Amino acid sequence: QKCGFAELYAWQRQRKTKQEFCLHDGPPYANGDPHVGHALNKILKDITNRFYMMRGYKVHYVPGWDCHGLPIELKALSEVKGAESLSPMEIRQRAREFAERAIEKQKSAFIRWGVMADWANCYRTFDPKYEANQLRVFSKMYDKGFIYQDYKPVFWSPSAKTALAEAELEYNEQHVSRSVYMKFPLLKSPPKLTSVIDGSSPASVLVWTTQPWTVPANQAVCYMPDSAYSIVKCTTTGEHFILAADRVESTAAVLDTQFEVISTCKGVDLADGSCAHPTIPGRVSPLLPANHVTMAKGTGLVHTAPAHGMEDYSVASHHQLPTDCLVDEGGFFTEAAGPELQNKNVLEEGNEAVIQMLQAAGSLLKEEKYVHSYPYDWRTKKPMIIRASKQWFVNTASVKAAAQEVLKKVKVIPTSAVNRMLEMLDRRTFWCISRQRCWGVPIPVFYQKNTGECLVNSETITDVIKIVEQQGTDAWWTLPIEQLLSKEAVAKAGGHDVLDYVKGQDVLDIWFDSGTSWAHVLEGAEQRADTYLEGKDQLGGWFQSSLLTSVAARKKAPYKTLVVHGFTLGEKGEKMSKSIGNVVDPDVVINGGEDHSKDPPYGADVLRWWVAESNVFTEVLIGPVVLNAARDDINKLRNTLRFMLGNMADFNPETDSIPASEMYIVDQYMLHLLQNYGSKVTEAYKEYDYSKVVRLLQAFCSRNLSNFYFSIVKDRLYCEDEKDPKRRSCQTVLAEALDIVVRSFAPILPHLAEEVFQHIPYKKDSEGVFRTGWINASSAWKKPGIEEAIEGACAMRDSFLGSISGKNALEYEAVIVIEPGLLFELMEALQPEETSSVSQLNEIMMASQTTLLSELPKETSADANIIKGTFLINLEGGDIREESSYKVIALPLAKAKCPRCRRYTSDSSSTPCPRCLKVIGKGST
Repeated sequence: QKCGFAELYAWQRQRKTKQEFCLHDGPPYANGDPHVGHALNKILKDITNRFYMMRGYKVHYVPGWDCHGLPIELKALSEVKGAESLSPMEIRQRAREFAERAIEKQKSAFIRWGVMADWANCYRTFDPKYEANQLRVFSKMYDKGFIYQDYKPVFWSPSAKTALAEAELEYNEQHVSRSVYMKFPLLKSPPKLTSVIDGSSPASVLVWTTQPWTVPANQAVCYMPDSAYSIVKCTTTGEHFILAADRVESTAAVLDTQFEVISTCKGVDLADGSCAHPTIPGRVSPLLPANHVTMAKGTGLVHTAPAHGMEDYSVASHHQLPTDCLVDEGGFFTEAAGPELQNKNVLEEGNEAVIQMLQAAGSLLKEEKYVHSYPYDWRTKKPMIIRASKQWFVNTASVKAAAQEVLKKVKVIPTSAVNRMLEMLDRRTFWCISRQRCWGVPIPVFYQKNTGECLVNSETITDVIKIVEQQGTDAWWTLPIEQLLSKEAVAKAGGHDVLDYVKGQDVLDIWFDSGTSWAHVLEGAEQRADTYLEGKDQLGGWFQSSLLTSVAARKKAPYKTLVVHGFTLGEKGEKMSKSIGNVVDPDVVINGGEDHSKDPPYGADVLRWWVAESNVFTEVLIGPVVLNAARDDINKLRNTLRFMLGNMADFNPETDSIPASEMYIVDQYMLHLLQNYGSKVTEAYKEYDYSKVVRLLQAFCSRNLSNFYFSIVKDRLYCEDEKDPKRRSCQTVLAEALDIVVRSFAPILPHLAEEVFQHIPYKKDSEGVFRTGWINASSAWKKPGIEEAIEGACAMRDSFLGSISGKNALEYEAVIVIEPGLLFELMEALQPEETSSVSQLNEIMMASQTTLLSELPKETSADANIIKGTFLINLEGGDIREESSYKVIALPLAKAKCPRCRRYTSDSSSTPCPRCLKVIGKGST
């Protein structure tokens, strides 16, 4: 409350600044509890937004939810008895209520994770204004000829009774089909083969399929014109068969027989032949050329059912073959399939019935189980079929090239992801956007009752949009047609009466819903976001549908940068599943489970640290070990912060700071390191490389602060006079370091950052860390030359401490011998006098006193432990390079230990040393 954490988004939106940063939120699906995948995504977005806000940008981030579609409809209906008898409006009402509950649950979790937004103003794809904007994009695309209606095979989900787009499929690699080898008796021999097939013994073409249920819809058998085919004689039955030359041996083996090759020809030689349909007497199936025939499996001759295959359909279109579909929406054979098959499920008893018919006709040669990859409905988890039906499509083939060109100008992180998206676009020839459900945005089309002709144009769509904007899409179901379709529109279309028309029953694919979010959420004339940041599954999903709709409607991408992250997995890289028991619930991570000894409450910052420290561009692992390590990392960071805070009690930067030029050299060196740290961290944030930010932070805190600086300055902080410039110099550095370190991790750990700011004595009344800007490290702190002096001294300190390993360094004097030259001059700057216990050099050496000489003292004993070393000085960017050698000797001190500072510089153990006496004399303790 104190730092206005919840009001931050509103506060920054009111700032007067021209710089805007827009991160457009890809809407999560409103159908379940918040999970770690949500946490990964929302926290990454929040780190990004907080970084840009602290740098002075006005951040535009509107969270949203994807609310229509089948999963919500199915879940809402699963809560109702007798769902089959509900009207469309009852279904819509239940689905909306279900989505609203899920949104509230997810929203409260996102707030608890520290995600900054105006949570009272989110977007939902069922909001009337959103739906109206979506239909405006539909209208533009229809006007430009990108949206059309057609009858053709599409992926169909019998379990959901609707068409689906490719993005809604998942493939089951272990699907088992009942594959059959069957023969189609030759009716008319191809003219080029009459000499070989003389009619003395029966001849047939051999065909293999994994979907026997499609055989009643067969209209042709296809061959590959360029491939070689063989006419063979079966040694068992004496029959003649035609099949691909490459498939003779493998097919004979499967059929448990032997084939004797009589003759071989080219595929083109099969032209103008025809066969008898294996189960329908009197039906002729011509032999036709096609390029989709493969030789990898089967017989090289492909059964062609235009209603149940994309390639089959294009062959049929080319040769004007019938494309009738004998299967209904639920996956059952229709009346047209005949009494033996009617009302049978094509994937179950219908399939069995067709196999029996093949057997009865003497056409079945072999049936066997075949395991292969097969498409399933990603929502119902049931198998799909391909089925011809009348649907609405986006002609992606005509948008594709422009979309690919536009995408090449988008910055994609990581860069490898852009090629995957380009390939996916390349494979997409059309996008089926109609769904046969009622929970969604209706396709605003009217049909003539008698002819089935559709009536849709910009005027009719505009009339519908006006109503939707006011009342939402419920109006499509609740209002009579006279209020949706005007007499003028009917007259213009050559019709007589509005009542001659009916409303279309299809709704839009939810990828079209979310894919038009740019039209509703993005502001300004350009309506273009700086960044879209989502998981890699969106390369074929939201990233793509947003690009296609935006390019089709207005010839540009809706984003400048795409950031693509991986998925969350269990600790050992395995998928999370309830059965394994490795599902991590973010709520349990933050608040703890029922048994705190097993599931301790880590708090939101541990969850955020896990996100930031992970390499999110690959798969992201989470589990107890990972979370414990994250907590330990934050505790180490807290200890570093605690040391700095503890030394700030009597310090006020406004009155007590020391200018950099008057500081100790080691303090100036720390400012130099801080400046370098600040610029590296800023660059890593700009590249969305938050794990690099964490690595830089940890290295700086442990290596530069805790292990180095804190260990040498304690004497200055605790034993010098309170107001001594030496002490104030150190406090000035600690104040700067505290400010820079806290700001550098604030986007990642906002709760900890605000907590620290509330404990800084001189910032008690400040506005907190987020309202006071980004890292402010002066470029004047950058002093590359200063590194040589400090790093040279540190090299000698390491030699000194190494020679007295395990002993107390304060019991010794460090004697340093350097020949006259650059290194000696640098050390002399740290200690002008020959021997000192209070010099800058002695502080770094951590001894009780240090002596700096240009040659070994005469009285050095022969058995003295002399450590030799060299140090390479590199100044002016390499223009000055000098290697100097040095010697270090550790001499035990004869003096007594000072009871105040514990150095061995006192004349007796009961009286303080000269330095401490001087400080006490001034009134310090």
